Amino acid sequence: MTDPMRLVIFDVDGTLVDSQGAIVAAMTASFEAIGLGVPERSETLSIVGLSLDHAIARLAPEQTAQTQARLVNGYKEAYHAHRLANGAAEESPLYPGAREMIAQLSKRPDLLLGIATGKSQRGLTALLDAHDLLRVFVTRQNADFHPSKPHPSMITTAMAKAGVGPAQTVMIGDTSYDMEMARAAKVPGIAVSWGYHGVPQLQLADLVVDAFDELPGALDSIWKVSA
Repeated sequence: MTDPMRLVIFDVDGTLVDSQGAIVAAMTASFEAIGLGVPERSETLSIVGLSLDHAIARLAPEQTAQTQARLVNGYKEAYHAHRLANGAAEESPLYPGAREMIAQLSKRPDLLLGIATGKSQRGLTALLDAHDLLRVFVTRQNADFHPSKPHPSMITTAMAKAGVGPAQTVMIGDTSYDMEMARAAKVPGIAVSWGYHGVPQLQLADLVVDAFDELPGALDSIWKVSA
């Protein structure tokens, strides 16, 4: 009997790549450019995963919509400038073990790989291209076409494009927003412990892994696949 096709959806920032330096630098530049106090590093990292407009609204709730829009644009310009100056791969390196695990999972005949990220399409494409991973992911959902996490739209669209249902899908991410999105889409969630939210914030996860080499076993556990 042929195994059913299954979909593994990855978050990007804090899950596959360590982009905290680039994110904090761009947020700092955005706030400084209009003379506002810069959020603490921990505050900035706490909103990674949200769409940019939602992230800015949380970081600067007292500011007008016009000022928040200036902060959004300032962040985009600063992030793009950093990427051009440093290169996307250098600015947002893959975590140790990420490339090997992606390669391993992509070779499994029963798995399809996807992305669900708060990044823009331009930023996501540049990043995956820099790491030579564009062709690996059959569905790449991003903030340009969906409501912000934890709305389930990215996951439900990815499932529709892959032709699978919730029982054949798993979301992998590092934040509470990823796990809330998974719950909203009625799919299991695997949290990684090395990202931008601490393990106590990942209580909605079905499983938490501490290293990439734990992922195959975690996936098989969720899908009750025999070794």
